Amino acid sequence: MSDSTHTPAAKSVFASLFTDHPATVDETYFQHMRFALTFAFWLTVAGLAALVHAIIPAACETTVSRILRRMVAKMDARH
Repeated sequence: MSDSTHTPAAKSVFASLFTDHPATVDETYFQHMRFALTFAFWLTVAGLAALVHAIIPAACETTVSRILRRMVAKMDARH
């Protein structure tokens, strides 16, 4: 009996879902996952800081812009 999970089409789907995109930035799947999770963390922190700033304008005045500038610099350095 043949196992259809090992067909070329299945490998192609796997590659397109998990490895093709990380390869475009010279990363493995796990390197890319780490970078993306770090980005998600800092986006969450920035979002919470923006929420605090919306409620208390004197709080977190430059926090969001500082976080975003740092994130953009890291992303630009990758490409």
